[in-house]
Amino acid sequence: MNTFNFKKSQLAASVSLIIAASTLNTAIAAEAETSVSSDVEVIEVKGIRGSLIRSMDMKRDSAGVVDAISAEEMGKFPDTNLAESLQRITGVSVSRANGEGSQITVRGFGPEFNLITLNGRQMPGTGYSRSYNLENIASDGVSALEVFKTARADIPSGGLGATVNISTARPLQKPGEHFTASAKALYDTSNEAGDDVTPEVSAMYSNTFKDETFGIGFSFSHQRRDFQKQSANIQGWQANVDLPTLDQSDFIDNRSVDADGNPTGNYYLPKDMNYSIEDLQRERTNGQVTLQYAPTDNFVATVDYTASEATTGSQTIGWGIWNDFGSNINGYELDENGTAVYMDLSGNDASFTSSKSTTEVKARSLGVNLEWQINDTWQVELDYHDSKNETDNGADSGLGSAGQVILGSDQLVNKVYDFRTGEIPSAEVFWQNGTNELTKGEIDSNFSQFIHSPGESNIEQLQLHTTWYNESFDIGLVEVKFGASRTEQDTGGYTAWSGLVGGPGFNPSYTEIFPDAMFTRNDTSGLLDQFSGGGSDLQPNYYYTFDFDEAVARQIAYLTSDVTGGDAYAANAYLDGIDSESYVEEITNSFYVQSRWEFELGDYFLKVNTGLRYEQTDVTSTVRQRVEQQVNWISASEWIMQYADGGDDNFLEQEGDYDVLLPSIDLSLDLTDDIVARVSWGKTMSRAPLGNLAGGRSLTGSPKPGSRTGSQGNTNLLPFKSTNLDLSLEYYYAEGSYASIGYFKKDVDNFIQTNITQTTIDGLHDILNGPRYLQAVSDLESRGEQATTDAIFAQMIANGDANSSGIIEPNSDDPLITWNISQPQNSDSKSVDGFEVAVQHLIGETGFGVGVNATFVDGDVEFDTESLSQQSPLSGLSDSANFQAFYEKDGLSVKITYAWRDSYLIGVGQAQGSADAPPQYAKTYGQWDMSVNYDVNENVTVFFEGVNLNNETEQGYGRYEEQFLFANQYGPRYAIGARYSF
Repeated sequence: MNTFNFKKSQLAASVSLIIAASTLNTAIAAEAETSVSSDVEVIEVKGIRGSLIRSMDMKRDSAGVVDAISAEEMGKFPDTNLAESLQRITGVSVSRANGEGSQITVRGFGPEFNLITLNGRQMPGTGYSRSYNLENIASDGVSALEVFKTARADIPSGGLGATVNISTARPLQKPGEHFTASAKALYDTSNEAGDDVTPEVSAMYSNTFKDETFGIGFSFSHQRRDFQKQSANIQGWQANVDLPTLDQSDFIDNRSVDADGNPTGNYYLPKDMNYSIEDLQRERTNGQVTLQYAPTDNFVATVDYTASEATTGSQTIGWGIWNDFGSNINGYELDENGTAVYMDLSGNDASFTSSKSTTEVKARSLGVNLEWQINDTWQVELDYHDSKNETDNGADSGLGSAGQVILGSDQLVNKVYDFRTGEIPSAEVFWQNGTNELTKGEIDSNFSQFIHSPGESNIEQLQLHTTWYNESFDIGLVEVKFGASRTEQDTGGYTAWSGLVGGPGFNPSYTEIFPDAMFTRNDTSGLLDQFSGGGSDLQPNYYYTFDFDEAVARQIAYLTSDVTGGDAYAANAYLDGIDSESYVEEITNSFYVQSRWEFELGDYFLKVNTGLRYEQTDVTSTVRQRVEQQVNWISASEWIMQYADGGDDNFLEQEGDYDVLLPSIDLSLDLTDDIVARVSWGKTMSRAPLGNLAGGRSLTGSPKPGSRTGSQGNTNLLPFKSTNLDLSLEYYYAEGSYASIGYFKKDVDNFIQTNITQTTIDGLHDILNGPRYLQAVSDLESRGEQATTDAIFAQMIANGDANSSGIIEPNSDDPLITWNISQPQNSDSKSVDGFEVAVQHLIGETGFGVGVNATFVDGDVEFDTESLSQQSPLSGLSDSANFQAFYEKDGLSVKITYAWRDSYLIGVGQAQGSADAPPQYAKTYGQWDMSVNYDVNENVTVFFEGVNLNNETEQGYGRYEEQFLFANQYGPRYAIGARYSF
């Protein structure tokens, strides 16, 4: 096992200085001649109406373009998931994981372009990324969400799209004793394996003592959700692969033709087709403790600790087919775009799969904040935090990794892929037993694999903010704020992969391992039945389930080294040590200055904010380099990389650095008492993805034909830099009611493009198309047999080309493998612009209210589906809209919401796609939610919640909608509960 050894920074030593400063500042503050009394916000309007009024006030009073969501009351946020709440904001849309909002896209810029801060502190990303998964944070204890869409010099950089600040409750902001607790019962209609009803509980308490000089607050929540995810997917589409010469009657090609009658344009074939049922159990626990001490009116010390833990257990049953091309193809049909909508293939296999994993995400953050109002003109704030985010997919105490067992058979005649009708492709298999159904006794062992890939991200940050309030010069200057910060972030992880254990490849056969009683036959009725072509219309219309642990135990007992002639079956991800390991450290020093001005221009009131932020970042990448030896052909469908002993590995360290200058200016003009016009210009930035910064080269461990890929990082990548312009007009015509329209434009430099180069590597020879391979093809064709990959593999074994374990190893006279190596590079500039419109209207004292907003975005960042060249599009770009209507009066509140997002590019590259890095698109998504609250008395509220009432599904595709990639079905879920507060 490997252990993390992250280097401690100088910031750790600063903690003692901060504590010492707390004592010193307290003494000095006690002697100050002047003091500033704290402002206590008294919220008289609660509920939905109060939340909307406070959010509107934040928007109106802010410099630049800022939107916010406020808690309806203590411990009650509009949504239980923060991402779902954020999507109510104009310009914000969400991506989902397991049917819940997870990450956000703002104005077309995806999660990696947006910065999440907690009380103004930069948070580490989830996993080996900068993106923060918001579904891991409960909304209890959150007082407000602030979305800064324009540049601000005084907040940490990284939010090119936006910076989202999560503000948590602090006891001295609301003096006195306050308590709220809630309990709800969750019912997820998709659940099959877990409990139909699962609990969610939360509590929040705060109190102040000693004349409100000391405050304590805590919040706690725990949620469990049992549910099921039904899916169909294709791992990738491959362009322009070999097609055999067939009779005209065996294929249809609907592409356009040239003057000679030859088809023109590209064509695309699916590499596989899979179906799965995943039963999940997810538990999420959040907690926060806050201590505040204000010995004088002008000094406050705050210490807070925030922690969360999310554990997701998964058990999956899957089935599907794998496709090789060339002479395996018996017939096909291509549509006008060249996409295969029908294929008849021979060879390869069909499988039934059982997978198991438990993933744990732990986050914690310790922070210290000191605020000192020195006198009427000077204020100082010092803030330090140490935050960590850990992920581990080996949290299963028995397995210690994620595991997959693949059973099935290669005893097939042919298989048929058909997507000419419906929303779900079919993949029917015709077996040598004369039917389209494999019997239990024919199920064989293919292979198993076990993967453990933990990761960790740490941030230590020290920020100093100093504000000078102008009382000396009558020039319109209100204040000058300046400061500095140091941020040290290190992120890293490793992957251990067992390789393919258990045979593999059905040769020799081990059907005797598995008794018929181990398998349960199921039909597909009720599976993916929200899609046309799903349910009982699926082909195949049956599947087998089996117990993962039993399948592993039987293979461990039977597939010993004596039986396999080689390595024994072992459920161990570390069979050959650690396969890959990388770490990235970033140290950023920042300095800023910001000023606020106010002018009266006749009948108009003008507010001006100017700022300048400078940052310098050093990057260090450390990557484990494995020594590749050769690629073996171990079964008809599997090729495996062989490595030198782990002792030959070395660690490659590379360094990079850059600096940025980020100016900004915001103008806010009150045209009337109700109308505000804004102009904002500034520069923002987002750093390159952490995975791209990890230098060194790695090659895939399973280099099948068509998937001979590798990657190489680039530590010298420059950050994305955007020059932004915002124009907006806002009309605040009544309490809680407003209408706004805004235009934004972002010109982004240093876009990152993944370039793919073809190369050979000395010593890595290719059995494919080598002399022995071509001889096997010739032998088959001379007998009039179809040269499928299965037949070629078997013929090579018959020709004596395999070793004693039945594995074919490369020879020196085989050609070198051609690898497609991808590497990120900074490329050209891109532009995005769009409009935002929003209306929020409270209908007098009727209790009714409505809110509508929409965002329309465009730019030169789209993916060209007709081109096979490398591209650098912007993922996440899409139009979006939100609607909410509510009634709230006499203790009853009813709210219904609808969130819509147009189709968008998820990303570039498919797991089994061709080297041209094909796209992944998500189809349009729209979801209805509802909540009902009733106040039994001033302390007790009962409520009902409904999520995804319309049972919306998720779908994805490749270059064209006919290139099916995935379909996911979850189902509606409901909750009923009660809340007590005083």
